[in-house]
Amino acid sequence: MREFQRIDRISEEVRRELDAIIREELNDPRIEGTWSITRAEVTGDLRFAKIRVSVLEEEKREPLLAALKNAKGYLRRALGRRMIIRTSPELIFVDDRNIEYGVHIASVLAQTGIADAEPAAEADNEES
Repeated sequence: MREFQRIDRISEEVRRELDAIIREELNDPRIEGTWSITRAEVTGDLRFAKIRVSVLEEEKREPLLAALKNAKGYLRRALGRRMIIRTSPELIFVDDRNIEYGVHIASVLAQTGIADAEPAAEADNEES
């Protein structure tokens, strides 16, 4: 169990540092729009890190992921300089559509009226 906590802490640190490096140091014009690194999953041996990137605008998704894949050597070196680990992991960028899916589900629920019925039911329970 202790090993999992360490990997989780390292994964979160990788996510935070990569986000900062991309926003502050990369000057690629393809990196624009509303995007977020939602998760970093570092393997137990710290050799690989799967980086999940969510992009709000559909037309900017592919260019942004391509820019990140082209810059992964630079990002890996910059990550190694910022973090105190023996070797920096190889970065694998993956498109994350969970936020987009959540927005879609919320709009479907709003159209059916389910989302409006839940707060009313909770208010009725609080009054009792």
